[in-house]
Amino acid sequence: MSGLINYVSCGVLWLGVTVRAPDLVRHWRDPILRVICAVMALAGLCFLLGAPPTVGAINRISGVPNLAALVTYATITAYSAMSLVLVVFWKGGPNVRRITRRLMGGYCVVLLVIAALFALGGASVERRTDFDTYYAVTPFIAEMIVLYLLAHLTAVVTTALWSLRWAREVHGRLRVGLLTMGAGTVVGAGYSVSKLTAVVARWCGPDWSALGTEVSPGLAGLSALLTVVGILIPWAGPSLTAWFLSWRAYVRLAPLERELDDVLSHRNLRLPRPRPSSPATLLMWRQTSIHNALSYLDALFDRDLYERTHDAVLHATGDRERAQAAGWAAIIAAAVREERDGPHVPVSSRGAGRRPPAPDASALVRIAAALSASGVVEDTRVHRGSAARGAF
Repeated sequence: MSGLINYVSCGVLWLGVTVRAPDLVRHWRDPILRVICAVMALAGLCFLLGAPPTVGAINRISGVPNLAALVTYATITAYSAMSLVLVVFWKGGPNVRRITRRLMGGYCVVLLVIAALFALGGASVERRTDFDTYYAVTPFIAEMIVLYLLAHLTAVVTTALWSLRWAREVHGRLRVGLLTMGAGTVVGAGYSVSKLTAVVARWCGPDWSALGTEVSPGLAGLSALLTVVGILIPWAGPSLTAWFLSWRAYVRLAPLERELDDVLSHRNLRLPRPRPSSPATLLMWRQTSIHNALSYLDALFDRDLYERTHDAVLHATGDRERAQAAGWAAIIAAAVREERDGPHVPVSSRGAGRRPPAPDASALVRIAAALSASGVVEDTRVHRGSAARGAF
């Protein structure tokens, strides 16, 4: 189980990057999209590099004891910087690019200093989980550890302050995303604080290495989760909302499609089901099939039946949209039955009433709901039977 959570977390984050890869290719010049993908990729890389098996593999392949620590610290520092840059881009303003260049330049200097301190120090004994506390008193290595922790702490505290302060000025998904990201960075500060506390304790004598080996990894994981979720809420929120609305409409149209199933099947009016398909594609497919069936049944629609049902429901409820849906449900059920059983009612008896308004996408959903409601089909049979008796 060692490292399993790290690998699963990394896989989930990189899967998100892979899903957004087509958008990244099409809109490469979009700086926010590039930064978002970079944050997610670096967050996944932090999990991957932090797994003990990965640490051992890097050290073994490179032949440099504890090189994995340097790579991991550099990645964490880069992730912190990109999270900070993302907030700058989100907030916008005339000085975005200047502030971004300064942030990136400053953190590049920090990365170079971290690498130089590692090269100058002596870390010959491999430590996969407690590198910070083990080398907390080693010249140059101790400075490297403190530098990366302070750089990370500075980034997460600044990101938290900016996110939470800006969240008070905005609304909707952006506010929720900023609050979630701010909470994630606050938790991320706990990672640095726990590591620094263990290092300072090592300087003073007590062994508090458990803070770095047991407490800080959990805080890092929770921080990355909250931060990435906060990033995705305003970014992917519209897409997820559209996905949900399309799927809900697709499901709600099922009763209407079932009512029209005989016509669709016997007259070959249903298009082949698209596979694989998104909810939006499935919704369009179902709507197209329904419209095909309604067009075919148009000559069988009883306008008088529509008006009687419409007026009765409108009088009972006062809801015009509900009355229109009930009228459509009645004439659809009657037309489907007539198509199946044969024309028992003369064409002239279908009435000369006004033509029902063509249903749009939202009206189709209401018609499906009316069809699934109890009593609609039975009421249709009664009305249809009365019309037939009146015709003769």
